[in-house]
Amino acid sequence: MSIVIIGTGLAGYNTARELRKHDTQTRLILVSADSGRSYSKPMLSTGYRKQQTPGDLVQGTPEAMAEQLDARIITGTPVEAITPHAATVTLAGGEVLAYDSLVLAAGADPIAPRLDGDAADAVFQVNDLDQYERFRAAADDAHRVLIMGGGLVGCEFANDLREAGCEVDLVFPESAPLPRLIPQRPAEALHAALENLGVRVHTGVTLEAVDAGQGGLVGRLSDGRELAADAILAAIGLQPRTGLARAAGLAVHHGIRVDPWLTTSDPAIFALGDCAEVSGYVLPYVLPLTNAARALGPTLAGQRTAVKYPVMPVTVKTSCCQVVAWPPEEGTPGEWHFDGDGQDLRGEFRDAEGTLHGFALTGKRIRERLELTREMPPLLGD
Repeated sequence: MSIVIIGTGLAGYNTARELRKHDTQTRLILVSADSGRSYSKPMLSTGYRKQQTPGDLVQGTPEAMAEQLDARIITGTPVEAITPHAATVTLAGGEVLAYDSLVLAAGADPIAPRLDGDAADAVFQVNDLDQYERFRAAADDAHRVLIMGGGLVGCEFANDLREAGCEVDLVFPESAPLPRLIPQRPAEALHAALENLGVRVHTGVTLEAVDAGQGGLVGRLSDGRELAADAILAAIGLQPRTGLARAAGLAVHHGIRVDPWLTTSDPAIFALGDCAEVSGYVLPYVLPLTNAARALGPTLAGQRTAVKYPVMPVTVKTSCCQVVAWPPEEGTPGEWHFDGDGQDLRGEFRDAEGTLHGFALTGKRIRERLELTREMPPLLGD
């Protein structure tokens, strides 16, 4: 028996750990296109204010992880192809790995911005430790940082960099931050908190071009304004990595389609994490990934286990105004009801019968997350 896992992020390593709780004998191979170091991805956007270097975030070297998991770990080696009928994986360089079970834990790619200008290629994106290390090498000497994107990652980095003493410009096209996660009123509270921290927030505009300027970079906005920066970070969303799966003939929609047992359209291939679409849900957050790994570990060991998704509220680590939220599904009938003032808000999205379908908490009201989470039905499973 041989199990191959593609990916050494949280999804890949957590699955390997869960497998080893149930099966210590099966041959296990993990393949990574990057350095294969174990780390917690959510910690990337809090490293500056905690004065942590990229090295401080490493929880295990690939050598240590190989010993811990009794596994072979192949790093710096992209996978070129999956051949389901032969049950093999072909690596860059030509090595072919046979598998009895294959796990796709390949994650997602940051969406690349479309920019004009002679320094467009100087823009950084951060979605893993290797990318973060390159960003830090440039940004540690930066005094002015321009961030594209008002979502979770953009807001967390803006908060983190500003607390570390950087001048920060945050640019996004929506009218308020976290547009996919929270409604207008708590979004305005976060907006105000970021500005009170000293972040310069530019709403309703996009970054159009980046040019080399005297002593740094110049970003040109869609309204014609120019912003000087020493480093620019794009955080405008993620795209699940589905190319290998699609080329192998697996079912792909928004992500790699899997059932509650995390099985793809090929019964020997599984997927989880940011690259997977689990029974219609694409949830690029830590808690869904952790639940999936806990189910997949015993399944790979022969104890078929379905994943269960309770409501898993998203925590935004903006220390100036923390946010915990679970948005209602798009198209759900109902309306928002708010309680509180200033930064301390509780929002509930309820239908005409009073059923809770979503919530948003900010500031001190995040302490009430458990009460609201318990009131909501699970997404998947009992």
